[in-house]
Amino acid sequence: MAGRLAIFHPPGVLESRENPFGKDVANLELYRALARHGGFGQVDLLSLLPSDETALREALLEGRPAETRIVGGSALNTAICAQAGALLRGQPYLYELSWLRRRGPGDAAYSLLGLAHTIGPPAVRQLILNASLGPTHPWDAIICTSPAVRDALAALFQTWGGHLAERTGGHAPRQPMLPIVPLGVDGAALAARADRPRVRASRRAALDVAEDAVLVLWLGRLSYFEKAFPQPMFRALQRAHGLGGKKLHFAMAGWFPSEPDRARYEQAAAACAPDVPVSFLDGNDRELLGELWAAADIFLSLVDNIQETFGIAPVEAMAAGLPVVASDWDGYRSTMRDGVEAILVPSLGGPAGGLGYAMAQRHQMLLDSYQAYVGAIAQHTAVHVGRAAEALAALAGDPDLRRRMGAAGRARVAEAFDWPVVARQYAALIDELAAIRAAAPPAAAAIRGDPAAGDPFADFAGFATQAASLDLPLRASPGLTGADVLATAETELDRAFPAWRGSLEEAAQAFELVALGRATSVKEVLLAFPPQRRRAVELSVMWLAKQGFLDWLA
Repeated sequence: MAGRLAIFHPPGVLESRENPFGKDVANLELYRALARHGGFGQVDLLSLLPSDETALREALLEGRPAETRIVGGSALNTAICAQAGALLRGQPYLYELSWLRRRGPGDAAYSLLGLAHTIGPPAVRQLILNASLGPTHPWDAIICTSPAVRDALAALFQTWGGHLAERTGGHAPRQPMLPIVPLGVDGAALAARADRPRVRASRRAALDVAEDAVLVLWLGRLSYFEKAFPQPMFRALQRAHGLGGKKLHFAMAGWFPSEPDRARYEQAAAACAPDVPVSFLDGNDRELLGELWAAADIFLSLVDNIQETFGIAPVEAMAAGLPVVASDWDGYRSTMRDGVEAILVPSLGGPAGGLGYAMAQRHQMLLDSYQAYVGAIAQHTAVHVGRAAEALAALAGDPDLRRRMGAAGRARVAEAFDWPVVARQYAALIDELAAIRAAAPPAAAAIRGDPAAGDPFADFAGFATQAASLDLPLRASPGLTGADVLATAETELDRAFPAWRGSLEEAAQAFELVALGRATSVKEVLLAFPPQRRRAVELSVMWLAKQGFLDWLA
């Protein structure tokens, strides 16, 4: 098994925040699981900003004992990735990382793993497809959280590859693997929060839920354009109330993208479920969420949005021992088994070949936002209200059925979605990719860098009269000294972009070398400095020429 893993986390900070996106929560929990249960001796968190290793260790381990060493580092240091053998990114974008790898230790030095959270936005789809334009290989992977995502991406790559082959008269390029590894949950922690009779009683009393009433729970963003239109859920609850005669109460825990959305939900609830009390609760309150897992009887999630790909909340509900009523939708149908731990409600997608293409084009041409695009698709995607009502009524009227399905849900989580189980799947995938990499024949790589993002001094060399080289002759401008170089510290514009060149003291030293005749070329200047400083001093020479301290014309 691989003993080390590198994770590309650009911000360099791991923190929970209010109104989080599901992908951010899932990534943080995944990184924690890999650090605790992946069997890695070291996990390197590589970022684009300076990081605090103590804070990273606390965020990943949360004070729990672990043998895994947590280390921070620069995402530009590909040597770390080569030592680890694998670089994981919590997004499905591999293009720029594949070029960074080639510019460093080479294509076969380590495997790249991306994670697909959503494949709805056309811009995201294009960024995913760009992997086939960069130097990616079969030992790289875009991890899919469900068969629905895998099948959709496989079809997308096939169509894209066909286009490229047609365009070039060649063959479709190689693409990364598309393995299926689900997201996970902390099953024991969720079960512990749910199994609290006193908390159950107190939270139900606070919501004014009668002892014989059934509390139905939703958890997630209260976004009709990115998660689910609530009207089918409200209508199903109203019908279930009439079908079984059981008192129902609906609690929606989450957060609204904007305050006006609360009024929209309240209006829809009043219109569609006039006989069912509906409570809107703060999904950022972790203590409250724990109480709701204890208080609820049924979990309801009639998602209708292409933004969804997996659905972590129903898995959390199963871990809490709740039966689930959910739409038969993408990842939901792979995490829950109809009639075992959940009742899946039939869904109906819109007609292909109609106005869908126009919807996509309006978004692609920036006439409609992404929210408007996916919202319009969801508004014309149906989830069967009648079947949902029947499922709710059946569960509401049968406590034994609720208990059996709840127990089956917990067993399902322990078997397939508990974080230690998922972390072991990641470790096994990394080992599999390493074996593919080791068995592959050496690949020729004539193009070392991304042509679109190459060395600007090379790409635009023809813009200037001539380009600098190690043999460029240098002489000091008369009447100037090293003290004049140091005096530029007083001029703000002279200090611009200092991080790329050497220090001002090094610039003054370089000038003095030329002024005293000890160096007559760029090469001779650089040889006077330690090897690790020469690239920075090389730009100091350019800066000295820019400011008129050095002359390069014979």
